[in-house]
Amino acid sequence: MERVTISEVSPRDGIQAIPGPMVPTETKIALIRALYDAGVRRMEAGSFVSPRAVPQMADAAEVLAFARSLPGLEPTMLVPNRKGFEAAMAAGAPAIGLFMSVTDSHNKANVNRTTAESFAELAAIVRDTPAHVAIRFNVSCAFHCPFEGVVPEAHTLDWIERVAALDPRIEIGIADTTGNAAPDQVKRVFSHVIRSWTGRVAFHGHDTYGMGVANAAAAFEAGCRVFDGAAGGIGGCPFAPGASGNTATEDLVWMFRRMGVETGLEWQKLLLAADMAAGIPGAVPGGRLRGVPAARRAA
Repeated sequence: MERVTISEVSPRDGIQAIPGPMVPTETKIALIRALYDAGVRRMEAGSFVSPRAVPQMADAAEVLAFARSLPGLEPTMLVPNRKGFEAAMAAGAPAIGLFMSVTDSHNKANVNRTTAESFAELAAIVRDTPAHVAIRFNVSCAFHCPFEGVVPEAHTLDWIERVAALDPRIEIGIADTTGNAAPDQVKRVFSHVIRSWTGRVAFHGHDTYGMGVANAAAAFEAGCRVFDGAAGGIGGCPFAPGASGNTATEDLVWMFRRMGVETGLEWQKLLLAADMAAGIPGAVPGGRLRGVPAARRAA
């Protein structure tokens, strides 16, 4: 049986964009516990970013400490720069997520620097990351930019090749940040990357235009076996106007189940976690499967 790995991002990507009061640390911990009980073993637990820029991530160290206490869970902490990297190392993060956009417009909106400037700093961080710490390097706006429109595939592939050359042990996350990719576009990009590089790649999709599951299927057909999802379909990038949440984890799991692909997640417990995520005050839930009576009966 084919098998894929689901990397859960609701504790980070799902919560970071919630406006208003900070989501209580206890709520984040309860969500991580529910996802872990459902079988999740890879997860973006938080982000070491400026609390002024992303106040929902101000308790990242405390959340990470809990995530590290769960046997077998690999919590990844997103870091945008050297300061975030040093904070993640001090907190004992077993895995870090680096990120940059392939378009200058979005990268400047996100981290106030050009793509080339981000790449230079992140390349140095890759070199300085201890061998026991796993690295995910996320390439954002790989298919579409909220400011520049559809991104030429050759431009995206050029940046991915530069990332791949940094270190053969990294995992490259190719992100449809705005949810505006098309399945044929996704399949071409992933097919090229998988043919060209022996390292692991992952698909990070959003469902803004209702194409999240279709795009994940296209990435799977191209050979991708790691997929990001957010329970309850919550999330969105604060610096990508109009982008909604990630593709719902439960939608991805249902699709793979129907395809005969193993995910390792328990459907009934996953729905409970998805309901919990969708019920966080201020969150805007997405996805379809939570609202399908037959799917709930199947639990």
